[in-house]
Amino acid sequence: MRRIPVLLFACWLLVPTAHARESLGVFGAWGTFRDAEIPRCYAIAQPTRASSGGARWNAFATVSNWPKRGIRGQFHARLSREAKPGAPVYLSVGERRFALTSGRADAWSQDRRMDAAIIAAMRSAPTMSIEGRDRRGSRFFDLYVLSGAATAMDAAALGCAR
Repeated sequence: MRRIPVLLFACWLLVPTAHARESLGVFGAWGTFRDAEIPRCYAIAQPTRASSGGARWNAFATVSNWPKRGIRGQFHARLSREAKPGAPVYLSVGERRFALTSGRADAWSQDRRMDAAIIAAMRSAPTMSIEGRDRRGSRFFDLYVLSGAATAMDAAALGCAR
């Protein structure tokens, strides 16, 4: 388990706006937080392995709940590299592969149905990966361990159910 990097990442998230984010727990490789001001609750993890050489920011994946918007279980990923415009970005979870909608730095599921399929796959798979081409055309690959993901996603859902 990579508990220490998750905790360090969690601390990094809390530094700029400590009053806005409340930790709901760390579960395996995943942490869960609540932003009461927005409101939003999310499970989050960093990749255990991310492509190096050209990384512009810290990659992460989240599953978020936005109660005021009526959104539950929305998948989002910050990519380790800037995606090539128009190039596909894929999420692989166990035996499932999803074509994500992507922007320069981020990728999302295409719709709520895909969100539900991604979450269902995350609950039973040991790992997931995000891959694509960066703006130079080089392949990037971010690998996530899903240990604790199901519990973290449940905690995020409960955290915003209050």
